Amino acid sequence: MLHGNRPHEPECPCCADRRLGRRSLIGAGLGLLACAVPGAAEAQGARGTRRLRVERAYTSDSFSGVYFADGRYVTEALRKLDWVFRDLSREEVTPMDPRLFDVMHAVAARMEATEPFEVISGYRSPETNAATARRTSRASTVSLHMSGMAGDMRIPGRDSYGMARLAASMGLGGVGLYRRDGFVHLDCGQSRRW
Repeated sequence: MLHGNRPHEPECPCCADRRLGRRSLIGAGLGLLACAVPGAAEAQGARGTRRLRVERAYTSDSFSGVYFADGRYVTEALRKLDWVFRDLSREEVTPMDPRLFDVMHAVAARMEATEPFEVISGYRSPETNAATARRTSRASTVSLHMSGMAGDMRIPGRDSYGMARLAASMGLGGVGLYRRDGFVHLDCGQSRRW
């Protein structure tokens, strides 16, 4: 089921013909600020091609390909990534924030990783997130997973601690290390770590 029955919409940074409103001005300012952060060039390059390889844990879903080319997000690739990052417990899909993929791309580039990310958790519906928060105190009740801005992942064969340290040093978003479970939380929100 598509969350809210909506594809990537005009507010989405991947869709064309956006009007320059308050949100896009703020987004543009944040984009310029991100470019000042070391390592942000890999995530924010204006015209470069960005690729991503992801596999979803517990399913056979995967994506391998270009999601950004010629200065634009590739809509069909984003739809495929939305499916891979869906809420598995409810089979609910929402448009993921493409900036999450930019963060992942930048981390993989800095790590020189050719292996795919294994996604443990992507989008979480409010109901799924509430159930997760009741089950463990490590889950936030206001998680960016509910906004399609976060994912829990690992790169098999790579050290999660090293990946988390590297991602945190890049300052592109939130980074959480779940050492016992062997995965890293990455998001495209404010830079913070836990």
